[in-house]
Amino acid sequence: MKHLLFLLFFVSFFSNAQDLKEIRSQYPQAVESVENTSKLDQTFSAINVSSNPILRAYKGAVLTLKAKFSKKKSDKKEFFKEGVSLIESAANAEPSNIEIRYIRLSVQENSPKFLGYDNNIESDKNFILKNCANISSKELKNIIREFALNSRNFSDSEKLILSK
Repeated sequence: MKHLLFLLFFVSFFSNAQDLKEIRSQYPQAVESVENTSKLDQTFSAINVSSNPILRAYKGAVLTLKAKFSKKKSDKKEFFKEGVSLIESAANAEPSNIEIRYIRLSVQENSPKFLGYDNNIESDKNFILKNCANISSKELKNIIREFALNSRNFSDSEKLILSK
């Protein structure tokens, strides 16, 4: 019985790791088109407020992209509110998680100012600057660096620090 539980845990963990790797690579591309956003959104059909915080944050970010691409004003508002709620719930669950901070920063940086979702830009940016060198995953480090190098919130000197 113990072996079966261990095997189930291992398979589940490996599956989530593979999914996360795929999600990480698809997320920056989701911004480019409604098709990319829809494809990534399908990945999150089973994700809810009790799911892994990183997956919740990505789902929230994708919902804000769905808001961006929606035609109806009511859909835009609903998707954005739900997305922000998931991102904030993930950030509250794991405030020291650099990946969640990166996701939140990417959404806040690209949200229209009139929505008022920009309270954590400076703190998330500073957290990333302070902790980027400590990221163990090379792929995640590269994704966050690439984001920062293209971000308007990082100064040239901060980008230089991250590119090392």
